[in-house]
Amino acid sequence: MKIKSYKEKYSKKAKKKPVVSKKTVDYRWIFIVTISAFLISLIFSFLSELTIPNVTSIVAILIIILFIGIGIIFDMIGISVTVADMKTFNSMATKKIRGSKLAVKFIHNASKTSSFCNDVIGDICGIISGSAGVALASILSESLKWNLFYTSLFITASIAAMTIGGKALGKSTAMNKSTYILYQFCKVASLFIKE
Repeated sequence: MKIKSYKEKYSKKAKKKPVVSKKTVDYRWIFIVTISAFLISLIFSFLSELTIPNVTSIVAILIIILFIGIGIIFDMIGISVTVADMKTFNSMATKKIRGSKLAVKFIHNASKTSSFCNDVIGDICGIISGSAGVALASILSESLKWNLFYTSLFITASIAAMTIGGKALGKSTAMNKSTYILYQFCKVASLFIKE
């Protein structure tokens, strides 16, 4: 009899579902991210369309590498924010080290910061470098009389490989040196953003 009541007691407890707190959707943040993505994409696209058709193929390649590099750097920052040690930056903030208070703010809002860095900046740079690659393929096919189809395929595959390989390397570096990366970024960002 005791065994049966014991089993019933604990089986009833196991069947109870844990209470999950419902979080409201932050529509303000979604709106800000969407508008930011539109404006940044517009500026980057404008610069890309303005410069790449009017430059040499070497300069066009350097511009594409720049966009890929920006995407990789912001991807690293986005990951660093999510894994950085808050205690380190809190102690730095008490000593009034430049950039530390901004790092604390970013860590407190890690989901938003990483979303902006990885999704907004990272994805925009990926899209822009891809479209710039198409423009580069057109320049190369005209100047060197190469087949446009195969040139586009090669350049697109090269951009994808560089982006994915660079982000893979950046992710592992960001995981191991998150505090250093976030601190260096916040030190520069503190010149433009009030702590």
